[in-house]
Amino acid sequence: MAGIGTMTFYDPSSGTFGALGHGINDIDTALLMPLQSGSIMYASVTDVKKGLSGTPGELHGAFQVDQDLGSLYANTPSGVFGSLSDQSLLGDAQALEVATRQDVKLGPATILSNIAGDRVEEYTVEITKVYPGSQGETRDLMLKVTDQRLLDATGGIVQGMSGSPIIQGDYIIGAVTHVVVDDPTKGYGIFITKMLEEA
Repeated sequence: MAGIGTMTFYDPSSGTFGALGHGINDIDTALLMPLQSGSIMYASVTDVKKGLSGTPGELHGAFQVDQDLGSLYANTPSGVFGSLSDQSLLGDAQALEVATRQDVKLGPATILSNIAGDRVEEYTVEITKVYPGSQGETRDLMLKVTDQRLLDATGGIVQGMSGSPIIQGDYIIGAVTHVVVDDPTKGYGIFITKMLEEA
C-alpha cells in the first residue's frame, strides 16, 4: 500500500518522525491496518485534483522508490510513526516550541504543505474552533483556509495534506487530519501533543 501524506514532525534527539495525524485504515472495513513493515520516501507532487463541495480533492505524486529515508514502526489512530535514517529530507527546517491544548487560540495560524513538486510553502488559515473534549482521535480543532493561493490551487484541504503542520505564533500546535467534505475550505486538526505522546 502506498500513498501521499505529509511528515508532521521530526525529533532530532530520538530520530523519530510522525506523519498524517491519523491512522491508515482498511478501505473496506474502516479498521486500522496492522503494520508489518513500511518506509518513508521522497515524493514529488505532480498534480492536484481540486476539492469541491461533496467531493474531496487529492494530491497525486511520484515516489522515489530507490531511496528509503526511514522505516515505520507504528500505525496508530493519531498517525504513523517511524525512525528517520536519511535526514536530507529536513533541509533547513527550524525547531519550534510545542504548544499545549491551553496554548491554542482561535484566530490566525499557518500550515506548511507541499502542493506542487517538492516545495513546502506556508499558507494562512484561521483556527475557528477548539473542541473542549476529544471529538474522536483526530478532531481536536477546526480550521478554515484563508490563503487565496491555496484556495485557487486546491479548493482548500485535500487528501495528501494530512499531517501538514499547523503553526500559531512560534509554536507547532498540531497537524491537519481531515477535510470537511461539504466545505473543502474547512478541515480538522489533531493536537501535536497527541502525536508526540503516541510516538
